[in-house]
Amino acid sequence: MSFLTVEPGQASQATTVFLSPETSRHMLIECLDLYLVEMHLNHTFKASTHAARTIRHIIVRAGGDGVVGWGEAPVPVEPYYTGETTETAWSIMRDFLGPAVLGRSWHTVEEFTGFLSRVKGNNIARSGLEMAAWNFLAAATGRPLVSLLGGAARNTVEAGVSLGMARDAQHLCATIQEYVDQGYRRVKLKVGPGADIEVLRVVRQHFPDLPLMVDANCAYSLRDIPHLRQFDGFNLMMVEQPLAWDDLTEHATLQRDLRTPLCLDESLGTSKLVSRALELDSCRVVNIKSARLGGLLEAVRAHDICRAAGAPVWCGGMLDFGISRAANIALSALPGFTLPGDISGSDKYFDRDVVVPETRAYDGLIKVPDTAVPYVVDEDYLAACTRRHVRITTGNGNLTG
Repeated sequence: MSFLTVEPGQASQATTVFLSPETSRHMLIECLDLYLVEMHLNHTFKASTHAARTIRHIIVRAGGDGVVGWGEAPVPVEPYYTGETTETAWSIMRDFLGPAVLGRSWHTVEEFTGFLSRVKGNNIARSGLEMAAWNFLAAATGRPLVSLLGGAARNTVEAGVSLGMARDAQHLCATIQEYVDQGYRRVKLKVGPGADIEVLRVVRQHFPDLPLMVDANCAYSLRDIPHLRQFDGFNLMMVEQPLAWDDLTEHATLQRDLRTPLCLDESLGTSKLVSRALELDSCRVVNIKSARLGGLLEAVRAHDICRAAGAPVWCGGMLDFGISRAANIALSALPGFTLPGDISGSDKYFDRDVVVPETRAYDGLIKVPDTAVPYVVDEDYLAACTRRHVRITTGNGNLTG
């Protein structure tokens, strides 16, 4: 494993190189199962762009030579986050990405992702296949995922909680108190026009010292600068993605006008964009989501760039099922993740998860898995939640299901 050091202030001039461990044994995936899995959230989750109560993610089972690796593409049902949807990801994974990796020998995840390189974009779809490859490699070598990614800097990670947009501030405060009592280390609130300043005023009155941040999911424009300046009065950790999803320069303009650090999410689809955003001072904090970046490999590259530039990072969530949640925990154990992420216990979102044991936070901390296979997929429950299944096999490229 090797890293190319990037000096602070030179993030845009250098490219981070991450090499996954090479094994003498060649990896070969001979069969892929794709499951479109539907689960219901405990509570409706509302952002400025949409609201969700039913989640449909694509789970991947990669098998070969007695080894199994699981992956998850935590793709939204609607195209309001990155443009991908469950249906577009299903088509791309079934018709292009899946057939591209079957029956091809590889020794590192870099080699594996090279098989996917002809497909442009579709990062969340790509991330599901790549996660399966990482877990396949972990199972084949007997090494924990966190070790493959670069080694744990800690045995536990701090858990934060993300709460949907609310107009009833008193009810929101009662919900926040529940999570504070459970020990969660940071609260993120979704905000948007008409559901921001007055809500924050009430929350801050109830919780004057709570580590608090807000996420706008692109709800504002530069015309709102006078309004957005009011965020500086609430001692926020950061304001996440206030402006357009495809913008860096306007965020730099806004950052010059605010004392509160900006954090970017939707705008950063590659590690190169992360580097560019730091150079422009478009943000001073980075939300790293492996799904948005196309996989764990690119997420580690983004982490390394931010660490070298002195920019704090945290791991964002995608209402993940247990497979993706476990990968996020391993990623968050790397040394640059200095802020609590969106990795709360799965019980916050679902009555039951598809893996055993489920992720749990204790006093705001989640244990980093130290085994190569840290969970068992509950295949009976997976089958009960599966709305569509296809099997792709080597040889004749057959699709069944």
